[in-house]
Amino acid sequence: MDLLRKLFGGAGGASAAPKAAKGAAGDRGLYFYVKPFGCDEVIRVRIDPMNDLSESDDGSALFVRKVASGVKCFKRVELEVGFNASRQIIDTQVTGGELVEEAGWRAWIDGQGNG
Repeated sequence: MDLLRKLFGGAGGASAAPKAAKGAAGDRGLYFYVKPFGCDEVIRVRIDPMNDLSESDDGSALFVRKVASGVKCFKRVELEVGFNASRQIIDTQVTGGELVEEAGWRAWIDGQGNG
C-alpha cells in the first residue's frame, strides 16, 4: 500500500489520482510505469481517463486494461486500473511485472542515452 501512496501522492491511498507526467500542454493522460519480470526495461503506459475507460459488466465501475511490451525486452505486462464513476482510481493490478515510480523510468531512460 505504501507504494500506491507514493505513486498516487499523499495519504489519499489508492483512490488518489496519480500525477500525470509533464508533457504537452493540455495532456490529460495518466501515466503508469511498469517493469516486466526478468527484464531491466521500464515501460511508460498512458491512460486517457476520458477515452480509454470501459464500463464493467454490471455498470458499477469503469476500468481500463493495457498490455505493454518494451523495445528491448519483449515480455508482456498487463496493467488493469479500476475507476469509480467519478473517474478516480480505485484499484491497480499488474500481471507479468510490477509498478515502479516515475523516477525508475527516468533512470532507465537516462541509462539508455535517449532522454
